[in-house]
Amino acid sequence: MSRISEAFSKGKAFIPFITAGDPDLTVTEQLVPAMAEAGADMIELGIPFSDPVAEGIVIQEADQRALAAGTTADKIFESVSRIRQKTNVPLAFMTYINPIFVYGSERFIKNAAESGIDALIVPDMPFEEKEELHPICRKYGIDLISLIAPTSKERITAIASEAEGFVYCVSSMGVTGVRKEITSDIGDMVSLVKASRDLPCAIGFGISTPEQAKELSKYADGIIVGSAIVKLAALHGKDCVEPICDYIREMKSAITK
Repeated sequence: MSRISEAFSKGKAFIPFITAGDPDLTVTEQLVPAMAEAGADMIELGIPFSDPVAEGIVIQEADQRALAAGTTADKIFESVSRIRQKTNVPLAFMTYINPIFVYGSERFIKNAAESGIDALIVPDMPFEEKEELHPICRKYGIDLISLIAPTSKERITAIASEAEGFVYCVSSMGVTGVRKEITSDIGDMVSLVKASRDLPCAIGFGISTPEQAKELSKYADGIIVGSAIVKLAALHGKDCVEPICDYIREMKSAITK
């Protein structure tokens, strides 16, 4: 069983997102194993980028902090290799197509795999263009994660039929960020995926409270939270490990009750 399959095999999965290198990579290396201990079933690591089109202001600012701290893709690969010596938690990179192309697609994916990354999420790569990366991901044993949004509608079945690892269900339109309520019909999206392929579905974009997580976990196999955690990193800086882990325990508890 792959690490990603394992993440969804123990009930509802909680998947936190952090920006690698925010506030610096030393903290990231402490944070990832601690988050796994606190109940994270998989962790998304954002690669800081100067133009993160899918992100709201919270993650944009985290990217700027990480870049200002000197974070680079090569340094992230080195950090992930060290993290892998401490924890077996599944790890996914969240990044954009431009940094991958600039770095060199094959070199990027090979280095990601060798450092211990399990999956790659590229929110600005349309489904129709995934063959740019999919053969390379397959070659190095990395799952290229498919995203579906409320607007995907008739494309959901096609996307799901070729998906691997898990399907990332975008809960609401627009960029990432905390929302008071989530209005799209998640149940229908998940049903369409499951009718096409029996893969885990995880919901992200906008979830921040235990109440939201509990409600949405009724429809999906996992909950993804980014901005609410990145806000804690912004607030506490180098002392963020404990507050983030407290938040993870609270959210994990909400979706397992």
